[in-house]
Amino acid sequence: MLLAVASVVMLGVFLFPLWRINLIAPQYPEGLGMLIRVNTVTGIKPNDLANINGLNHYIGMKAIEPDAIPELRVMPWIVVGLAALGMLAAAVGRRRLVYVWLAGFATLAVVGLVDFWRWTYDYGHNLDFEHAIIKVPGMTYQPPLLGTKQLLNFTAASWPALGTLCLGLAFALGFSALVIARRSVRAKRVPSTERAPLWVPEPRNVAR
Repeated sequence: MLLAVASVVMLGVFLFPLWRINLIAPQYPEGLGMLIRVNTVTGIKPNDLANINGLNHYIGMKAIEPDAIPELRVMPWIVVGLAALGMLAAAVGRRRLVYVWLAGFATLAVVGLVDFWRWTYDYGHNLDFEHAIIKVPGMTYQPPLLGTKQLLNFTAASWPALGTLCLGLAFALGFSALVIARRSVRAKRVPSTERAPLWVPEPRNVAR
């Protein structure tokens, strides 16, 4: 049951964003922001992504175009496949499948974070200085993977969003299911002679 619930919870990434990046500067006191979703990148407000791309043009950074990011086309299928594997493991009731599900989940989470860092590195370091209007020697514009960072007059903040929390909860539920299953198997393996009796009759005085 826990594994089945975990498989459903992880589909919350289709409803909520995975990551949130905010940019605050004196000329943008209300802030600009991006939401990284499982299949696209959007602005927090309707015109935020267009405004960020306009600012990026000044420093020689390429435009953020969701359709040009191949990971956003692959990730939805990976999540659906992992959820289907979790439902299969829950239906079959085999611990080996739970191990495979947890291992696959953890591996994909690490690969996803590394790929996200690589993506931000590419955008922040590979700049077109030849056509950039603002040129600061030695300056790069990679936002932090987690936390805050000063980028010229902008303060960039990067934090997990609700979709990532859904994934974390799903993994915790799946791990709990494995722990409960292992304890159940161990309890069944204890010999009956080693188990404490549920009820011990009191000694009776027998008249001789």
